Amino acid sequence: MGGPERVERQHASGRLTVRERIERLFDAGSFRETGAIAGRATYEEGELTGFVPANMVVGQGRIEGRRAVVQGDDFTVRGGAADAAIWQKMVYAERLAHDLRLPLVRLVDGTGGGGSVRSLEEMGYTYVPHVPGWDLTVANLSRAPVAAAALGPVAGLGAARVVAAHFSTIVRGTAQLFVAGPPVVAAAMGETPDKEMLGGARAQAAAGAVDNVAADEDDALAQIKAFLSYLPGSVWEPPPVLASSDPPERREEELLSAVPRESRRPYDMRSILEAVFDRGSVFEMGARYGRPLVTSLARLGGRPVGVLASDPNHYGGGLTGDGSDKLSLFVDLCDQFHLPVVNFVDQPGFVIGTAAERAGTMRRGTRAVFAAYQASVPWVSIIVRKVFGVAGSGHGNAQALNLRYAWPSGDWGSLPIEGGIEAAYRRELEAAEDPAAARAGIVERLNAVRSPFRTAERFGIEEIIDPRDTRPILCDWAERAHELVAHETAGGPKGRGLRP
Repeated sequence: MGGPERVERQHASGRLTVRERIERLFDAGSFRETGAIAGRATYEEGELTGFVPANMVVGQGRIEGRRAVVQGDDFTVRGGAADAAIWQKMVYAERLAHDLRLPLVRLVDGTGGGGSVRSLEEMGYTYVPHVPGWDLTVANLSRAPVAAAALGPVAGLGAARVVAAHFSTIVRGTAQLFVAGPPVVAAAMGETPDKEMLGGARAQAAAGAVDNVAADEDDALAQIKAFLSYLPGSVWEPPPVLASSDPPERREEELLSAVPRESRRPYDMRSILEAVFDRGSVFEMGARYGRPLVTSLARLGGRPVGVLASDPNHYGGGLTGDGSDKLSLFVDLCDQFHLPVVNFVDQPGFVIGTAAERAGTMRRGTRAVFAAYQASVPWVSIIVRKVFGVAGSGHGNAQALNLRYAWPSGDWGSLPIEGGIEAAYRRELEAAEDPAAARAGIVERLNAVRSPFRTAERFGIEEIIDPRDTRPILCDWAERAHELVAHETAGGPKGRGLRP
């Protein structure tokens, strides 16, 4: 690498070296490096007098028994910036993953392939920027799983390589991600934020630039392993099914009281997910971004599925602009890799107000509804409580089979009764001697017809179930869903490519 002094400096900053990371990522003895002697050599009279290795390590190995490709930045050599060999190795790793149809892991530390102004003096000229091999980076998102970790201060192309992935994580405290670092920001914008304020884990996870925050590097590598365990090796394969000791027929009594009778009271949706899916299998992505929506990978009887769920603790579960973007990306991920989708619905509608309008909520929300309608994987909705408005209508494709199971707590309509009375009964309320009493009377009349069982009588909802039956029903559905997607994998990538 960069020599003992720089390795020691890397450790002193609380970070592992690239080779230590690769050793911990891959199964013992399985990693085979490509291009180990690539670098910048100096010769005198034909004899080697000096050598600086390329600051990227690439190769193949096995992660929990399954093949994968890695490209890892070596920060101990010029801070991960470009040298004479780095860009060829970076492109080669992308090509390996692309042509062999293998998952790709990017361990990013530094500019990760970007340049340094110091190199301009050495070159003696400048150039119009382009990213070598970026066409492969784009193509890989539609072919095989790509996971990335920000493991140090990453900027420019390094930051782009982190976010151009299906899953990304950043280490709290020792890693930052930004378009440009503090010195460039100070010179160009007159701002003086420190690295954490500008691009720390908390800021970038809340902004949605990365999916998850890791406590340390071992946690980051564990998250990557977990993510890959749910996905197939490529879009030409079905998702991997694991043995499960959790009985499919398990029924949890706590689900009977999970949803409060008071419709405005929040509750813990994540505890519902933990009770329904295989124990310990729920892997959440993007928890700090688009917080009214929970997106997770999980298993039902060992079969991986994608999970959408409303979180009533944030805007009552109402869909924000950020939540809409999060939904679109996650549904596209599931659709690309043949993961059946389970949607736990408590959707009061798009979040409203001036801030929501300035955020372009309707456009972003409509894109999310499109994503749900365009998905071709098996889909099932568990209606836990509210389903209102356009956002509610996007809980699944109403023109497809649209499998739906409602809990007795279901409450739905074009808009909530509480919010629509003033508009629908304005004249009646204005004419009343006692508007408050008149409103109470209207509420009482409407409540008499809002029972979900009234809807079921008209086959407006196909089935109302005991909440305890949710897991057995979903495990049975997942078995057939995986039989269906197994026949679809020969088709390869979807017609529409995936975007980060």
